[in-house]
Amino acid sequence: MAEEAVELARREIAYCETLLAKAAPTCSARPFATRLKSRPGTHYPTGDVFDPTSGAQWFYHCHPAEEGAEEHGHFHCFLRPQGPQGPIHHLAAVGVDAHGRLLRLFTVNQWVVGDDWLGAEGTIALLPRFDVQMPRPSYLVNRWLTAIFTAYEQQITELIRERDRALLTHRQPEGVEARQDRALEVTSELKLSDR
Repeated sequence: MAEEAVELARREIAYCETLLAKAAPTCSARPFATRLKSRPGTHYPTGDVFDPTSGAQWFYHCHPAEEGAEEHGHFHCFLRPQGPQGPIHHLAAVGVDAHGRLLRLFTVNQWVVGDDWLGAEGTIALLPRFDVQMPRPSYLVNRWLTAIFTAYEQQITELIRERDRALLTHRQPEGVEARQDRALEVTSELKLSDR
């Protein structure tokens, strides 16, 4: 990816975070945090966000709060290259704190999201297509997520390759496929809290 595209995406991230912070005392997770506090595990928005032009799709959710946990929730990001009725492929997840600050990028095992499996190189080829240009539920959050996939494309590429290596070397119980082993949830991770 050209260095200028990465720099432009980083400026876009900062721009979106600045505007979101002006609208509320917190950032990108703010539109979701209040709705999800009493309902951990719920997808927001209902029915996910789907851009029919690009095939990009995402939802936000959080898990029950653990004492001392920094992460409030995460955005699971997908691509449907053949449209809304076609296969869905998980690209990566974007973890944020309760103030919407970006904490980490990570990949998950197939059982976590139940997507249509695609190996690393096929998944990586979809990354440039993640572009959410939708007004709802938050135009700025959509722009922010799109910019993250541009600014961190190289890192997400490595996470996806690491995902496949982790699955290849995972020692699962006999008769259980690695992609379905519930003992393996997060397959790769990059912490970004000090960015």
